[in-house]
Order: sequence, then C-alpha cells, then structure tokens
Amino acid sequence: MRRVYFFAVLICSLSVFSCKKDDGKSCTTCSSSVTSDFEVCEEANGNASVNGQDTGTSYARYITDLEATGASCGN
Repeated sequence: MRRVYFFAVLICSLSVFSCKKDDGKSCTTCSSSVTSDFEVCEEANGNASVNGQDTGTSYARYITDLEATGASCGN
C-alpha cells in the first residue's frame, strides 16, 4: 500500500511541476541605415515588443514589415 501512495504522490508532484508556464522570450537584433541596432522580442501573446513595449503587431508580421522597409534582422 505504501508503494501505491508513493507513486500517487510522485505522479501528482510531476504533474504540478511540469505545467509551469514558459516565460522565456525569443529576441532578435535588427538594424537599418537610419537607426542604431535594436532588439525585437516575441512576447508570450505572439506580439512583437521593442524596448519592452508591446507593439500590438504579431512578431512575424513586425519582422516582415521591418525587412520590407530595408531593416536587417537576425539572431
């Protein structure tokens, strides 16, 4: 009976700790001829942020638009 209890506690513990939200961000550095280098990050909601400010635009769209205007973005 103790083994069953032990495994039940172990499984519950693993379930709780494995559900932790991933707070990591993905960031890239961009540059252009009219600006100094700046960092664009993908927030948890999928939007791009610059200098910590959410742009309200999806990360993929923001990068595409930057590159269309002549900026260069890369990891």
